[in-house]
Amino acid sequence: MAEEERDTERGSSIDSTESRWVFQEDEEEASEIDDFDGDSPMVDSEDEENGEHRLIRTGPRIDSFDVEALEVPGAHRSDYEDISTGKRIVLVFQTLGVVFGDVGTSPLYTFSVMFRKAPINGNEDILGALSLVLYTLILIPLLKYVLVVLRANDDGEGGTFALYSLICRNAKVSLLPNQLPSDTRISGFRLKVPSAELERSLKIKERLENSLTLKKILLLLVLAGTSMVIANGAVTPAMSVLSSVNGLKVGVDAIGQDEVVMISVAFLVILFSVQKYGTSKVGLFLGPALFIWFCSLAGIGIYNLVKYDSSVLRAFNPIYIYYFFARNSTKAWYSLGGCLLCATGSEAMFADLCYFSVRSVQLTFVFLVLPCLILGYLGQAAYLMENHADAGQAFFSSVPSGAFWPTLLIANIAALIASRAMTTATFSCIKQSTALGCFPRLKIIHTSRKFMGQIYIPVINWFLLAVSLVFVCSISSFDEIGNAYGIAELGVMMMTTILVTLVMLLIWQINIIIVLSFAVVFLGLELVFFSSVLWSVTDGSWIILVFAVIMFLIMFVWNYGSKLKYETEVKQKLSMDLMRELGSNLGTIRAPGIGLIYNELVKGIPGIFGHFLTTLPAIHSMIIFVSIKYVPIAVVPQSERFLFRRVCQKSYHIFRCIARYGYKDVRKENHQTFEQLLMESLEKFIRREAQERSLESDRNDDTSSEDEYSGSRVLIAPNGSVYSLGVPLLADFTETNIPIFEASTSEDVNPHYPNPPVLDAEQSLERELSFIRKAKESGIVYLIGHADIRARKDSWFMKKLVINYFYAFLRKNCRRGIANLSVPHSHLMQVGMTYMV
Repeated sequence: MAEEERDTERGSSIDSTESRWVFQEDEEEASEIDDFDGDSPMVDSEDEENGEHRLIRTGPRIDSFDVEALEVPGAHRSDYEDISTGKRIVLVFQTLGVVFGDVGTSPLYTFSVMFRKAPINGNEDILGALSLVLYTLILIPLLKYVLVVLRANDDGEGGTFALYSLICRNAKVSLLPNQLPSDTRISGFRLKVPSAELERSLKIKERLENSLTLKKILLLLVLAGTSMVIANGAVTPAMSVLSSVNGLKVGVDAIGQDEVVMISVAFLVILFSVQKYGTSKVGLFLGPALFIWFCSLAGIGIYNLVKYDSSVLRAFNPIYIYYFFARNSTKAWYSLGGCLLCATGSEAMFADLCYFSVRSVQLTFVFLVLPCLILGYLGQAAYLMENHADAGQAFFSSVPSGAFWPTLLIANIAALIASRAMTTATFSCIKQSTALGCFPRLKIIHTSRKFMGQIYIPVINWFLLAVSLVFVCSISSFDEIGNAYGIAELGVMMMTTILVTLVMLLIWQINIIIVLSFAVVFLGLELVFFSSVLWSVTDGSWIILVFAVIMFLIMFVWNYGSKLKYETEVKQKLSMDLMRELGSNLGTIRAPGIGLIYNELVKGIPGIFGHFLTTLPAIHSMIIFVSIKYVPIAVVPQSERFLFRRVCQKSYHIFRCIARYGYKDVRKENHQTFEQLLMESLEKFIRREAQERSLESDRNDDTSSEDEYSGSRVLIAPNGSVYSLGVPLLADFTETNIPIFEASTSEDVNPHYPNPPVLDAEQSLERELSFIRKAKESGIVYLIGHADIRARKDSWFMKKLVINYFYAFLRKNCRRGIANLSVPHSHLMQVGMTYMV
């Protein structure tokens, strides 16, 4: 969002969220460097040869809101710090119950799908298929995801959009009209020693920032990956539940496919109905069940190894993969789609990362999940060495007869857990895409007061249920659902590989050989798998592609429309020159009272305000622009809800207010309470402003004119980074001849304010407070501005179709981004405004 605003206001040279590389002679220059124009030239090349210079990275510029926002309790608190051993054990069980259900149930169907596509012609085929599965498990879930991809998280958030957000924070590649909550979280930056990797990273960053084509390609890749995640969230429940219920055919001869489908439908309805109870509650309940499931896999595997054929351990020799392809050629290639199913939960591990810590996921997978999975596959292969005919139901046929029914029960529970893993991953991904302006706003319920990432989205939950039921009822064939499952999973995997490669080059700045090895090995492997599943797409699995395309179009249309709307609102902002020309009466009558104008823009005077001035016969004597922001903590104390800044001169009586809400805050407080808290906070702001003006006046008496730039404050963050405040603090509202950069605001004060005598400061303060109290007594009115967009008549047909119909439909049916207060109609005024784009 800040990027779009800078594009509109060309006079700006300050980036409020970007770090910069500069040369510095000594540490004492640090506070001076940030005072220069961001576009001014660096040190000349001749100076670079001077040994006294060194390359450093400055922190991002922030404004006065950023300083106050750092005071919010818990803004920088880690959810996983300082927890006891008992809580760590509980966290492990929750991790099992939420993250590993998908990959944990893969033994139910992997061999069955593989041997349907490549029937067993001898024990060599079993060893070859087993070797394929073992090395797929080692390469994709372990090496790629657990050891590499999980490290590429965005402050604990995982998934495709988390990678995109991470890249956008380090390079200006975003095309989205979003604004990150810079007033609640300031990214930490590490100082880097000049190196070849650093130079390469800077070149890549420059290339990305200067190429609009590369920015668009990157965004399209992210949207494609996200659409595959959502499709995965629909097909995973269908595959997991259907495969577990299918075991009834082995235990009960009278059970047919129709009965299996009916039972699967019932299980799916139950599964999605309990989703609302939250990840922590359900995860803690189902965690022990999944632990028993993994122990059962290991136990059955060891039993079959001892009883049937322990020689399957030879499959650790990869030569059997070569023998498998040599014997089966094309059929072996077809079976790769089934082999991939053993790694289908890998992306869920990354996407569900926001629910738990990286270390807990890594340790649980390495020391519990992976060994149990390997033993389970070894046991199935050992059984099949003597029972080739049972390949179609490899897992349930290999279960000892005495343990069949308990295993069937725990398998069905595990399948339900697996379905939850991908569903929660889908919730997380949609939340991230909404924050970046790529998905319509939906109702999001936070199910944990302690862990902010644990969420539930009702609309998406029931939507996924409906799609899963369609899959189960229309595609009951194991092969077809397995193929659809593989398509969705591989689509996400390939996008993740590309984005992580970019993170390695741009952010991690590691050796190019390592980066190329990662990209070539894993992207090449995934392309081979993808070629296998695409070959069978006409069997019925094309439905998953259609569903993914629909989700992609929804996100693309929303992003495109939102971007046009934001750009138009920025261009239509009222300039400070216009406000000065209108005068303190704003060119109309100022009636007693307070008007609260709600708008999504947090900087500048929105164009809708001009619409109010021209439409209404009078405007209130006091105006407050109110913007709603969510901060990454559970609850914001009422006393710290509001941040204020003065807009225009004092005689205008116009203020900017940002109302902060935590993710557990319910915005349904009574409007009288809201008003009382807002006015109390405004009075505190005015008193603090007057106090800082007085202090600044005293300080200016003791400083020379050469120190006038000292108003640009320097903030030392907890991580050691130095931040220069690009926007003056309250103390900087005094008269000064230093021009204020227009980018930091259309709402900044006029630099030519008259400087009242110090002796009148107290009297001036009391007059203003008295004015505010009288305005409040006259009444407070909520002025809600709804801005919509329409395509111009001369626009091309597709633009009209997208903006006037598709985007309009999505906007009409999504949640409005305004305060949800119980305001009487007598205190509410709504004005609509349509922009032609």
